[in-house]
Amino acid sequence: MASLDDLKKTFFDECDEAMQQIEIGLTDIRSGEGNDETINAVFRGVHSVKGGAGIFGFEQLVGFAHVFETVLDGLRNGSLTATPDNLDVLLSASDVLSDLVQMSRGGETIAEGFGAEVRSGLEQIIEQGGGGGDDGDIAPAEFDGLDFMPVAVNLDDLGAEDAPVGGDGRGVYKIVFRPKPEMLKKANEPLYVLRELRKLGEAEIEANSDDLPALTDIEVDVPYLWWTITLRTEEPRAKVEEVFEFVMGDCDLSIENDTPPAAVAAPQVVIADTAMPEAVAALPVIEAPSVAPAMPAPRAEIKPAMAKPEGEQGGGGGRGKPAATTTRIELDRIDRVVNMVGELVISQAMLGQIVQDLPESTSMRLIQILDEVAHHTRELKDSVMSMRAQPVGSVFQRMPRLVREVAAKTHKKVRLETHGETTEVDRSIIERLGDPLTHIIRNSVDHGVESPSARIAAGKPEEGVIRLSAEHRGGRIVIEIKDDGAGVNSERVLKIAREKGLVGPDAQLTEDEINNLIMMPGFSTAEVISDISGRGVGMDVVRSNIQDLGGRITLKSVRGQGMTIQLALPLTLAVMDGMVIKVGTQTYVMPLSAIVECLRPSRGEISALIGTHGMLQLRGEFVPIILLSDLLGVDSASGSNSERVVIVTDNGDGSRIGLVVDELLGHQQVVIKSIEESYGAVPGIAAATILGNGRVAFILDVEKLAELAAQTPITNHATSRAAQPALN
Repeated sequence: MASLDDLKKTFFDECDEAMQQIEIGLTDIRSGEGNDETINAVFRGVHSVKGGAGIFGFEQLVGFAHVFETVLDGLRNGSLTATPDNLDVLLSASDVLSDLVQMSRGGETIAEGFGAEVRSGLEQIIEQGGGGGDDGDIAPAEFDGLDFMPVAVNLDDLGAEDAPVGGDGRGVYKIVFRPKPEMLKKANEPLYVLRELRKLGEAEIEANSDDLPALTDIEVDVPYLWWTITLRTEEPRAKVEEVFEFVMGDCDLSIENDTPPAAVAAPQVVIADTAMPEAVAALPVIEAPSVAPAMPAPRAEIKPAMAKPEGEQGGGGGRGKPAATTTRIELDRIDRVVNMVGELVISQAMLGQIVQDLPESTSMRLIQILDEVAHHTRELKDSVMSMRAQPVGSVFQRMPRLVREVAAKTHKKVRLETHGETTEVDRSIIERLGDPLTHIIRNSVDHGVESPSARIAAGKPEEGVIRLSAEHRGGRIVIEIKDDGAGVNSERVLKIAREKGLVGPDAQLTEDEINNLIMMPGFSTAEVISDISGRGVGMDVVRSNIQDLGGRITLKSVRGQGMTIQLALPLTLAVMDGMVIKVGTQTYVMPLSAIVECLRPSRGEISALIGTHGMLQLRGEFVPIILLSDLLGVDSASGSNSERVVIVTDNGDGSRIGLVVDELLGHQQVVIKSIEESYGAVPGIAAATILGNGRVAFILDVEKLAELAAQTPITNHATSRAAQPALN
């Protein structure tokens, strides 16, 4: 059986998923994109957190989640309204709930009254709705502390829907409800089922705790309590069975008709102190008065007639289609598999090199087998990479809270819009993406978006908008952060840079060069140092972190209209497809995703223009070209220029450049090996790999090569060399 620590870890992992669902759902509702199902999804997320927290005895987490859940339940049944003010309170409640989850995860002591202000806001919303959102559950005052002192409660006073008027002819059902361990592990709460039954009419509920073992023998994931319910209702049997629809299969259930000759008055019930251990005490015991009928013996599970056929449980799928199943795997295990796949790719390349050196008569069959091995290796690599892939939504979900907090501190109105949250990227990149995004968005709120009065004076809505988006583009993931603020004040930026000595007093810079000064170490436009910004640490760290990931960051600003920061990152840091090329005696690998096309142009397609390294006429467009040997500082081959190849590359920002190489050696999967830890950063080199012959080859950084090309001095000699790659 799983240990308590393992169960807690699983619970907190599920809490992370639930909090993401809550944040996304509330944001959609706030922006007007939500619907009834969105509210239900948020309710289920909070309910799951509350149910699991109750099992492990996280009392303050349970208490806050209960009030949060009550408001959401009011939104579901229409007794409360989703006004902007109410939704702002719910978003703040999501933040507090997330904090409580994290503090409970870390075993921190939660201060008394933590989140009291937000909780008070939730309770005010409940009061505005007439106090009808509690749905017959335990009153918040008693439930929050889980202090189960005996207290008499009339079920009719608990705020549930009005029960049908009693009288002859009403149906009476005897129900035996016995949860299985699977029910608790799925974060389904038995009390929620009992509360739903109460909505159907009058209920006598008797809890049986005879199965409780000695304290030392209690297992936290085993439900020891079970219930007998006498339900009097005018609803049909199908409605009663519907209550158990989501827990069918996770409980032993029997439902019997037992209609009495006369109506029975609604009884009083007592919530009793059972002195149960903390882990079980979160599920309160409901005992019936002494006049309750005797408890029948538990029966085998009886599936009601309305139960869906196996394979359709939970709804939503096609008829007979089994629901998708998932399993949790430790990330270290996946990483070990990824490393093994990488070594397999290297071994496959070495084997291919050996086969090529064999006589043709011997190698034909081996080549066929090797092709099959290569095919299966590629499929294995793709499958393992997909296991490592995670949607960027796991990072995006942290940003709405950040925007709310910084906007509140700066007294601004800012709305965050997110797009492309399902875009997937390697987990190792996801883990290092949070800090850069936090810096950028904090600066956008603090420095980019104007105050409400300034925006109105500029003819803008008083609420600023920050758009956070992600998409796959050119074999990379591109993340954009765009705001509609004032943009970069280039005159002020240049003045501060000169005052700090970051640029010379007579330096002549372009608009883009001035804008990029904000990413220099020590630069800040903040006049006052605060806990938000002003210490000159931030954007330079962002650029450093993105470059460490093999990515690129670009900044574009339009004065008075806003600023856009674009992050272009590799999809994976493990295995990639590359083109093996040769320059002189050296062999390099160029990422296949960066290559647009390879060609040997004719004499007429190459132009030697003054002020350029040479230009290639390509389908009506001019593409600048340069010898790769000049950029890398290596000797080129002395053979005929007609054998050279121009590789047209995509630099990620829409621009292109043609790199002249001596020879193409073919396409190959390569394993990425970092060289920065051992040798430091090398301009134009992104990483290294091991080829089939066992030699090390450098993987080129195409974006950096484009920057080097722009910085390389242009001479008549250089121009003439670059302009002669294909003179036939």
